[in-house]
Amino acid sequence: MQGEVTVDVAAPPAEVFALVSDVTRVGEFSPETFDAEWLDGADGPAVGARFRGHVKRNGRGPVYWTTCTVVECEPERAFGFTVDFGGRVVNRWTYRLQPLGEGTELTESFELSPTLLNRLYWAAAGRWRARTNERGMTATLTRIKAVAEG
Repeated sequence: MQGEVTVDVAAPPAEVFALVSDVTRVGEFSPETFDAEWLDGADGPAVGARFRGHVKRNGRGPVYWTTCTVVECEPERAFGFTVDFGGRVVNRWTYRLQPLGEGTELTESFELSPTLLNRLYWAAAGRWRARTNERGMTATLTRIKAVAEG
């Protein structure tokens, strides 16, 4: 109920972190989440900050909003957030950054919470959804790389 994708980016970790932690830019990078905005007066990444993302599932639909909470924010190293539904965490997305010479090794990962509903979902559609998430993460990281290197 998890997966990850890694790319090498010819840009320093500070520049890459600025891109992955600015949720208002997610529409430039993600094939599913096309808009996001900070909530509760937050204006940037910090542990505990909340934002909502506008999602078009699988790039086709349905379209809905998700509420997310930043759970990890270490400049130049990691940015992570949970996707919350009905007061419960359903998924966690994380970006990890490692210095790589003058560039950055960037990894995006997801991990579904081990709820009964998620386990049933993964049993029924896990292989398909894992491939969809892998393609989405690859597209996201490729777009981040292009902006960071541009």
